[in-house]
Amino acid sequence: MGKLTVNALRAVLVALLAGSLFVQAVMVPLLAADLKGLDPDFAYLRTPFLVITVLGIVTVQVVLVCVWRLVTMVRRGTVFSHAAFRYVHIVIGAMVAAALLVFALGVVLAPGEAVAPGVVLLLGGVGLAILGVALIVLVLRMLLAQAVARDVEAARMRAELEEVI
Repeated sequence: MGKLTVNALRAVLVALLAGSLFVQAVMVPLLAADLKGLDPDFAYLRTPFLVITVLGIVTVQVVLVCVWRLVTMVRRGTVFSHAAFRYVHIVIGAMVAAALLVFALGVVLAPGEAVAPGVVLLLGGVGLAILGVALIVLVLRMLLAQAVARDVEAARMRAELEEVI
């Protein structure tokens, strides 16, 4: 991976992490203040909505940090090692957690008339899409496992060849 590509990706990751911290520190409290004026019939939605929002932001932050670590490993040429699996597993777990949070938000909003039924259906679709991305990352993890196994085998064969020579 070229230096320009790594730096561009790191710039994007920094911008996204800074944006998520801004949302977490500024926008969520403003949202909480706005939700205080919620119709009393829907006041029970305030806490679950805010908790799901904050936890969703945390899942995004976890993924961003893990991708940063993986990019660092790529730059150093150590991504084809068993250490990379830890970050890939965390990314998969965070994505599954994010999907479950989206589904939970749909469950919280479904009863009553807080939102239109179409919104709940859209949340289900978003949750399904996030699960799909988690499955794609799982497939990429399998490719990483094959690459690590081949790298280990190549190193073993090189060592044997050096012994022969």
